[in-house]
Amino acid sequence: IGSMLVLFSAGGFGILSAMQWRERLRLLEKLRQMIYFLKGEITYSHAPLAEALERVGKREAGPLGQLFTAAAEGICRQEWRREVQVLSSPKIRLPLTEEDLEQLAGLGEHLGYLDVDMQERTLGLYLEQLDISIEYLRTNQREKCRLYTSLGIMGGMFLVIVMY
Repeated sequence: IGSMLVLFSAGGFGILSAMQWRERLRLLEKLRQMIYFLKGEITYSHAPLAEALERVGKREAGPLGQLFTAAAEGICRQEWRREVQVLSSPKIRLPLTEEDLEQLAGLGEHLGYLDVDMQERTLGLYLEQLDISIEYLRTNQREKCRLYTSLGIMGGMFLVIVMY
């Protein structure tokens, strides 16, 4: 029974790692969509940043939407970085890497005090960074997910053999 528990838990860990890879890809794609909405609100609607953030945040439920609405409330106090740090807390547990969160925090540092053209360029630069990350995740998704699952199961088998 112990051997089966070790085998299944190790396999489950591999499957969990593969699911986190897919979830990270989904979140980055959703974030890209929200940034495009934000860019449109700023560029075409000429909405102030706080209003644009609030509109985009209300379109999306979940932690990313909460980030945008909370940032809209605290935009005058420059609390974007603090709101991004909330996303990395163990309470929320988003499968974003430190690099993803650092890029997102860097975006907020350059918004709000620039003119519309510079805000548009800043959002464009961030979108390019997001596209690079998304492309990497997409091209390696099948390979990495299969690898994580296989390593989990094989690692479990190895532990079972070592235990005997």
